[in-house]
Amino acid sequence: MASSATSPPASPDPTMPKSWSRVVISSVAPAIDGGQWPIKRAVGEQVEVTAGVLVDSHDALAVELVVRHASEETEHVTRMPHVENDEYAGAFEVSAPGRYLYRVRAWINRFATWQDQFRRRVEGGEPPSEIESELTAGASLLDEAAEHAPEDDREMLTAHIEAFENGNAEAALGDEIAELARRHAPHHQQTSSATYEVLVDPERARTGAWYEFFPRSARDDDEHATLDEAAERLPRIQEMGFDIVYLPPIHPIGETNRKGPDDAPEAGPDDPGSPWAIGGFLADGSKGGHKSVHPKLGGIEAFDRFVETAHDLGLEVALDVAFQCSPDHPYVEEHPEWFYHRPDGSLRYAENPPKKYKDVHPINFETEAWPALWAELKSVFEYWIDHGVTTFRVDNPHTKPFAFWQWCLRELREDTPELVVLSEAFTRPKTMYHLAKLGFNNSYTYFTWRNTPDALEAYGEELFHTEAAEYFRPNFWPNTPDILHDELVDGGRPAHKSRFVLAATMSSTYGVYGPPFEHVDTQQRDHKEEYARNEKYEIRTWDWNDPTSLQPFMARVNRLRNENPALQQTRSIRFLDTQHPDLIAYSKAAGDNLIVVVVSLDPHSECEGQLVLPVHDLGLPADEAFSAHDLLHDAHYTWQGTHHYLRLSPDRPAHIFRLEPAGTSEQTHAAYDRLVHA
Repeated sequence: MASSATSPPASPDPTMPKSWSRVVISSVAPAIDGGQWPIKRAVGEQVEVTAGVLVDSHDALAVELVVRHASEETEHVTRMPHVENDEYAGAFEVSAPGRYLYRVRAWINRFATWQDQFRRRVEGGEPPSEIESELTAGASLLDEAAEHAPEDDREMLTAHIEAFENGNAEAALGDEIAELARRHAPHHQQTSSATYEVLVDPERARTGAWYEFFPRSARDDDEHATLDEAAERLPRIQEMGFDIVYLPPIHPIGETNRKGPDDAPEAGPDDPGSPWAIGGFLADGSKGGHKSVHPKLGGIEAFDRFVETAHDLGLEVALDVAFQCSPDHPYVEEHPEWFYHRPDGSLRYAENPPKKYKDVHPINFETEAWPALWAELKSVFEYWIDHGVTTFRVDNPHTKPFAFWQWCLRELREDTPELVVLSEAFTRPKTMYHLAKLGFNNSYTYFTWRNTPDALEAYGEELFHTEAAEYFRPNFWPNTPDILHDELVDGGRPAHKSRFVLAATMSSTYGVYGPPFEHVDTQQRDHKEEYARNEKYEIRTWDWNDPTSLQPFMARVNRLRNENPALQQTRSIRFLDTQHPDLIAYSKAAGDNLIVVVVSLDPHSECEGQLVLPVHDLGLPADEAFSAHDLLHDAHYTWQGTHHYLRLSPDRPAHIFRLEPAGTSEQTHAAYDRLVHA
């Protein structure tokens, strides 16, 4: 571990260290890969730091946590009390987005060492002459501290020095003088750890609820909608309790090799094409790319109005960033050197042999002109940031160089520390984790493919109770435009309900591809794990006000998320026994807010089980009754003990309980509800 130290003058022998200290900081946690990568927190969260600090012999140590925001010069210092076994602990709260820097420093506390030994001398009954001699030594240590103390503290130190010199042993044993000496005495043998970094995100990175929809499908007919028409759907999304409206690419779509319905290799004259085939013609006949808005959506003016409407409703707008180009993208003509070429000079299409995706060209990040390419791609983010967007979902980041993302995201955060970027990388775990380490705030996960209690519990333990929790913030999605899992198809409406509750309560940040989910669309294309009549390739019509949809259910779950702090974080999750193979249960706690969620993963049958509550560990009374309020169905129960009967059905596949001490009055419930609403 890198450190700095104060020590005696350097030896002329070149084989000896240039500096050394008797104090050793052997470990600091959290630290990702030895401090190579930042840990992650959101505004308002705490960072709890532990350090192993050693010294030879029996000297007392002073250990401190030194913290500053990267934009500030001032350092904030807090004590790290001794815990056990040479381990010290401290904490600090992060209150602003951006980067925080923290380190641990330690030194030999000469006065504390002297005071401990002096106390033992007094208690051991040493003769007065020895006590007086030791008081003289203690006074000299206070004299060193007084040299560096401000006037008020210097006066108190001077008074104690006089007391020591007058033989007042009692004055030497107090905590007050020990703290004064610690505060102002020279830091003998001081050493410092390496400096570690915290990437602090805005709160929406920790608690965001994402709603994805295609703005071109916002009308009540099959005609292409504008963004102004799409904005008319925003109040409904806000009423459902979502925080972030995520739009697939809104750019002009290529006409060359355009895809037809359900990924057909050829499009008809009226087929709109895939929004991910970025780059096409604008209304004036020129070409537009990643910094343009599809003319049928209304252009950039309509987009600015859409963002303004969203912000007025308290919604953030998230945009999709997909670094690939249709054959009609202006980059193809202006910068052919940014693409891969065949031996005949033509540009390569995106390929996953034997498949070819002729509507897009991949970008060659290894081009000799890579500095200009990287700068241009970073400017794509900057363009949309200038138009009020600070939340993005990046398509397939694992197919672009890690070095690019590390540079790009860090540079963007210099001016936009509130940036939130979601990594869409369904790939190998180490790759997903590495993308999170280098700067992505949120990450897609394997949640969609974890469909048994055992699989979900094991995955939850990995994500929330290992080192991954320090840097990998999972964003749970039960569906996407690319993914309609068999569980949703086979389970229908009950499965949609249970998967929604799991996504929204297991993780504190989640998303849903809204319209087909809330309307329980279970039609797969050719038995593949994706939607038939896929909205990626055609305009769909949705009944936005269908009273039979899942909208009320989704709105209630989101309201419970907003009202209960326990559901706005992940680290406290604890999985509970249900004594049934198809039931999963877990608790979450934040202060006095204790939530227990129970979900059935059998969409076809009733499930009866026993919820086993470790009442002592959850802070509940072992021998007294307590209240269980089923917030999802507004039912009240009085429980006592550890085992509690459960019955879930396809109609009611989930419970969300708030547990409180028994006897809580209706007035207290009302006061609590007013508090969380405020």
